[in-house]
Amino acid sequence: MRQDRGRRPRKKVCSFCVDKVDSIDYKELGRLRKYVTERGKILPRRISGNCAKHQRQLTIAIKRARIVALLPFTAE
Repeated sequence: MRQDRGRRPRKKVCSFCVDKVDSIDYKELGRLRKYVTERGKILPRRISGNCAKHQRQLTIAIKRARIVALLPFTAE
């Protein structure tokens, strides 16, 4: 039985920083859906791998898309 105690998983890279995105638009549903679970919850930073700046913008964009009825608040 080998244990990997000191080994950490690889740091996730912010996909918005890689693509050099300035602002996240609420109308880009394909991109927003990747960061929402099937239950309708927004994925946290530690799971999605986004930086703090883009995670804040993403959260606002998802909430706006929900209000305009482009994304559901919860699963059916």
